[in-house]
Amino acid sequence: MPEEAINTTLVAWDYVAIATYFVLVLCVGLFSLCRSNRGTVSGYFLAGRYMTWLPVGASLFASNIGSEHFVGLAGSGAAGGIGVGAFELNACLLIQLLGWVFLPVFIASGVYTLPEYMRKRFGGQRIRVYLAMLSLVLYIFTKISVNLFSGALFLQQALNWNIYLAVGLLLLLTAICTVTGGLAAVIYTDTLQFFIMLFGACMLMILSFIKIGGYGALKEEYMRAIPNETLYGNSSCGIPREDSWQMLRDPINSDMPWAGFLFGQTPASIWYWCADQMMVQRALSAKSLSHAQGGCLMAGYIKFLPLFLMVLPGMISRVLFTDEVACASEETCMAVCGSPSGCSNIAYPKLALGVLPVGLRGVMLAVMLAALMSDLTSIFNSTSTLFTIDIWKYFRAKCCKKAPSVRELMVVGRLVVVVMTVISILWIPVIQRMQGGQLFIYIQEISSFLAPPIAAVYLVALLWPRGNEKGAFWGLVVGFIVGVIRMILDFTYRAPPCWGVDRRPAITAKVHYMYFALILFWITVIVNVVVSLLTVPPQKQMLIRTTWWTRFEKGKRVDDFEDDKEEIELNDGLQVVTSEGQLETKRSLVRRGYDWFCGYDDTFAGRTKACQHRAHLREVSALKQDPRAKIFLNINLVLIILVASTLYVIFSIPGLL
Repeated sequence: MPEEAINTTLVAWDYVAIATYFVLVLCVGLFSLCRSNRGTVSGYFLAGRYMTWLPVGASLFASNIGSEHFVGLAGSGAAGGIGVGAFELNACLLIQLLGWVFLPVFIASGVYTLPEYMRKRFGGQRIRVYLAMLSLVLYIFTKISVNLFSGALFLQQALNWNIYLAVGLLLLLTAICTVTGGLAAVIYTDTLQFFIMLFGACMLMILSFIKIGGYGALKEEYMRAIPNETLYGNSSCGIPREDSWQMLRDPINSDMPWAGFLFGQTPASIWYWCADQMMVQRALSAKSLSHAQGGCLMAGYIKFLPLFLMVLPGMISRVLFTDEVACASEETCMAVCGSPSGCSNIAYPKLALGVLPVGLRGVMLAVMLAALMSDLTSIFNSTSTLFTIDIWKYFRAKCCKKAPSVRELMVVGRLVVVVMTVISILWIPVIQRMQGGQLFIYIQEISSFLAPPIAAVYLVALLWPRGNEKGAFWGLVVGFIVGVIRMILDFTYRAPPCWGVDRRPAITAKVHYMYFALILFWITVIVNVVVSLLTVPPQKQMLIRTTWWTRFEKGKRVDDFEDDKEEIELNDGLQVVTSEGQLETKRSLVRRGYDWFCGYDDTFAGRTKACQHRAHLREVSALKQDPRAKIFLNINLVLIILVASTLYVIFSIPGLL
């Protein structure tokens, strides 16, 4: 199918669509500022735990589906077929693992962050601080920098901007829209952007299939989408894989080995869906366990769509723009997209600009901005939470022998985001050279080197009461060392493009990253179990409401007394501040504006609201569920497992579809 010249000029209606998008986001953000309680730690970082299933599910999906998914999934689909869709079906199931196994324990333990859970489960601070720091590193390598790069790539293709200028603009817009409102503002804007993304992606998918002639035509045309330099040259590069229409592939000689994916990639993905602050924080904001599980079910059902909204359109883009998307030499790729490794990442923006009529491109640009901003704001909020709660509070108390004030925590949480963003921008050039130009595969690779030890430690902590702090710590240390060694080797010896010579050592060339994730997961589990058995078992008091088997226990924990002390101080404050007017007369106008911006409220009304909020948190932690709601949720759990399993079979056995 011949390629067509693309006019990238935006017209007035495109700018109207973009402007409308930003007005809607700003309105929703301001609405959330007025409604949300930002004056308490739970109010700012967990939206007060008042969210219902709809915004929770929408935020889970929107926080996951960033611009890197539109760019990365479509790019991998263009390069290797539907195999990458297996990650999305796997996510449908792992979100339910979060809702039915991990969340009940996290909610019952009353934590704000996952490293805080590890402190409650094992005692001590070293695992808590270590996990918080490791999570920040993962956010830089796999989230912030990747989102900035993919969003800027779309703007570069659409508007011919310099990629770093686009990054700067995206950061500025994100900060303006969501800097003040905490998790509540993030979730409300995520809900808006969830609907915008679905609308725009469905529109592009429908127009793309119309242009190519339907699913049957795509299956035929994709296998013939070979660039001219391959057709009229001696190279075999640029030829589609023979198993392009098979999701789970040969276990040895393929890019998506079924054994490696099911048994290796799944443990690595458990970190992202069940033990990553960014995703779990959305579920923890739910007003009850039933609403949290309902949000997980909603997100799981919606996760069936990316295969059709992103992967297949990426394959269509290869058919329509073969010479560019499937470039088969270093010189051609550099001329097309500025990357020597390949240009499959331009598949989605190329398709949007080539298929959508003038006037609707602005809608798609708004969709990409929605995807980028929903992901970035979620990451920024989680980064702020981790650093403030798990790192700053610890070092502040240790160095100054004094706990930081709520006002101080609010300021620090915002400043750390700036530092993380700068580091992420500096990492973007590395991403441009990774994994043959396939952005999504780069994310999975990095996760397989660093995430399996975290997933292993959380699973052992939840399911094996005998596990102790020493076992968990040394399991993490050994797993991290092994994973970093492999990551350094992969950065040093990159997989060559098709036209290059493979000079990698056997550990990187012969051991697929999914199989390495499997090895790393079990190394961590074995070290954890052996060290735990050789050392003193944990105190029974530490197990109260911190394992799956003890989540309903009503006993009193030591840290419960710390919460009681804070509540007594709060009530004592209410006795002193008997009227709102007394406090207001002592604060200048500038101070009031500063406190509003940071969400800090120590007035009589603010303290009263904080006391009511503590009572609500105790109710949520009790894990009470309506019997009829529980039956409905469990029926949907079985249904979603059956649908995901059926789709795996249909797309993995040749000839069924």
